[in-house]
Amino acid sequence: MTHAVVLIRAEREAMGSLGSRLADVDGVAEAYSVTGEWDFVAIVRVAEQEQLADVVTGRLAGLPGIARTHTMVAFEVFSQHDLEAMFAIGAEP
Repeated sequence: MTHAVVLIRAEREAMGSLGSRLADVDGVAEAYSVTGEWDFVAIVRVAEQEQLADVVTGRLAGLPGIARTHTMVAFEVFSQHDLEAMFAIGAEP
């Protein structure tokens, strides 16, 4: 599984509708509107790393209203869920 964080700068006229369109893209697990230099963050999860280019450059960047993207591929995933699962090994249910 490959995870990526995609920062998205939107054109002003797309601000109201782009979030829901991002969430509908196959491969986008979550989409957030954010403050700061970027307007949206999309969390992309794909089975194979080769699929990442199709999602980001083929699907996301092709959406109307996206002015710019910046993609960061995750090397390793850390989450509270992962930590709880690790410490639960051998524990009784």
